[in-house]
Amino acid sequence: MTSAKAKEYRVLARKYRPRNFDELIGQDALVRTLKNAITSGRIAHAFMLTGVRGVGKTTTARIIAKALNYKGPDGTSGPTTGPTDDCPLCRAITEDRHPDVIEMDAASHTGVDNMRDILDGVRYAPVEARYKVYIIDEVHMLSTSAFNALLKTLEEPPEHVKFIFATTEIRKVPVTVLSRCQRFDLRRVEFTTLCEHYKSICEKENIRTEDAAIEMIARAADGSVRDGLSLLDQAIALSGETLTASIIQEMLGLTDRMLTLDLLENILTAKLPEALSIMDDIYKKGGSPLILMQDLLELTHLLTKFRAVPDVGKTTKTLSGQMLERVKSLSGRLSMPALGKAWQILLKGITEVQEAPNPQAAAEMVLIRLSYTANLPDPADLIRKLENSEPEQTIKKDHDARPTTERELALSVEPEIQKKNDIPAAHEQRLTSLLDIVRLLEKNREALIAGEIYQYAHLVKIEQNTEGENPVSHLELRLKQEASNKLAQNLGKVLNEITGQRWLITLSSKSGNPTLAQQRESEIRKEIEAALKHPVVAEIMETFPDAEIIRIEKSENEQDNTPPGHEDQKTRKNTG
Repeated sequence: MTSAKAKEYRVLARKYRPRNFDELIGQDALVRTLKNAITSGRIAHAFMLTGVRGVGKTTTARIIAKALNYKGPDGTSGPTTGPTDDCPLCRAITEDRHPDVIEMDAASHTGVDNMRDILDGVRYAPVEARYKVYIIDEVHMLSTSAFNALLKTLEEPPEHVKFIFATTEIRKVPVTVLSRCQRFDLRRVEFTTLCEHYKSICEKENIRTEDAAIEMIARAADGSVRDGLSLLDQAIALSGETLTASIIQEMLGLTDRMLTLDLLENILTAKLPEALSIMDDIYKKGGSPLILMQDLLELTHLLTKFRAVPDVGKTTKTLSGQMLERVKSLSGRLSMPALGKAWQILLKGITEVQEAPNPQAAAEMVLIRLSYTANLPDPADLIRKLENSEPEQTIKKDHDARPTTERELALSVEPEIQKKNDIPAAHEQRLTSLLDIVRLLEKNREALIAGEIYQYAHLVKIEQNTEGENPVSHLELRLKQEASNKLAQNLGKVLNEITGQRWLITLSSKSGNPTLAQQRESEIRKEIEAALKHPVVAEIMETFPDAEIIRIEKSENEQDNTPPGHEDQKTRKNTG
């Protein structure tokens, strides 16, 4: 008797598979669209159902096939959007034994020959049903030739034929096929909907459950109804008639979320001994190091969301009240840079744990690294300290002689202020040559534009106007062909920002002055010519007739006077 009963057992995923649109959960938009289409008679000839595993693609395909072919118990009814259990034809479809509803797995029938077999039967009318329905699962697995063979029939099929395709990889389906189908994207089922669904199934199966246990299964399902039902089936087999959170934790290798949050809090607040103690306790209880790392990563993401958008807690339904309050409190005490570092370290740590010969040791190393980085200052704080370090050093240069009164403090700071006041502001500088502009650009870290001006710009005219409320200065240039197309535009924008004045840059066809690079080359040639006239150099050249002066290296005093933009032109004496 027990053996016969065991053979009759059907897994929950099959036993509670939706049989009509009303039983399909989590796909309200899809159900509403299909119901309206069937009621109004606006039924497409081909449907494309896409979504992640276990959200109801194949189930929806069968429901559509039954709804279109429904004839009722007496065989006189038309298509329906309600229950179809009273129709013998629909029961045959449910049991996968109706000759007019052909269901094919594209993963094992990928070739053009398989598609040709289907197309050969398209021209024949259905034997019993109203429509001949072809359901092709995992359609993205078809070969290119099979897709091409399907195109013409898919565009203009006979009136008695309907195609329903299902796929988890919609991007692998050719756009030529997609354009001939009515597409439906099935969503991941929401967490609360899954919890309610699993609770109702447990009630029907006379299984007592804890809310925390159902929530763990729904969270592990990740939006897939079938995945959750498979886990629920396994949990019932493990526990008997009562599902508890501890049983689900042991089955899935999970840890208590509050305990995981304790671990993360201790790590991010640099309490390493406490964190390692919790880690060791979790391991002794059978927790998986890899799953623990994934849970820590998930909690870090949750904390970052709460830190960035505090109101996100109003829409978060996967957390208990106590957990929600703790997450809010901890996120408020942590900075965004600290959470960002934690995310990066844990993300890399998951790979390390997967590849390590001892996952527990690898996980502990990740936590130790994460704990030590928690003490590091934020980059923003470092920048502020660096910016404020010079004035502090000026005032506190000599600890023993530091000023003790306000007057002494003012006198000690006054020379530094005077030095700064001696430097003219950018808008007070007079720009009378192209060299002045290059120096200004390099001073303000615009080396790229300065280099292009130095190499490719011929100065035609420069007029800097500082009078009036809105003065406009004018710079006229002739550019070489090698210059970038937006050099004039970028130069004008940068000069406006640096000087605080408006600069009008125009391009001219006039010859203009030589470029700064050409002027420097001319100077180098003159220097070499002057050097050749020196008696010592002339004697060397007579001794070594094949020698050539390539460059001339200036003394330190002369190098100090080398204008910006010419550093790469500082010459060195090379004779050979």
